Amino acid sequence: MSFRFQEFACDFALRDQIRRAAVSITSNIAEGFERDGNREFLQGLSVAKGSCGEVRSQLYVALDEAYIAQEDFERRYELSLHTSRLLARFMAYLQSTETRGLKFKRQPRNLKPET
Repeated sequence: MSFRFQEFACDFALRDQIRRAAVSITSNIAEGFERDGNREFLQGLSVAKGSCGEVRSQLYVALDEAYIAQEDFERRYELSLHTSRLLARFMAYLQSTETRGLKFKRQPRNLKPET
């Protein structure tokens, strides 16, 4: 089977969809974390986990179109699956912890007026 790397490079829709889904993983982790609460962080991690599934789905399309070799597919698929599992474990940890996030921390009261 010959692989059509040049055609993959020219399949802008598929190539860009894989890139967007991969970038979405880190972007949603960062966005959820920045919101300073576990619920928001869990939501961001959940969306990131969904993007891992999207990457795997698009990799199947690339494999079916013979854009990538089986070993390239397997390596990238396993990386995405590993990332998804890490996210799932982190989500389970956050759901079990008492820590709620920075936005729920009490701010110390400043007894002296600012001048």
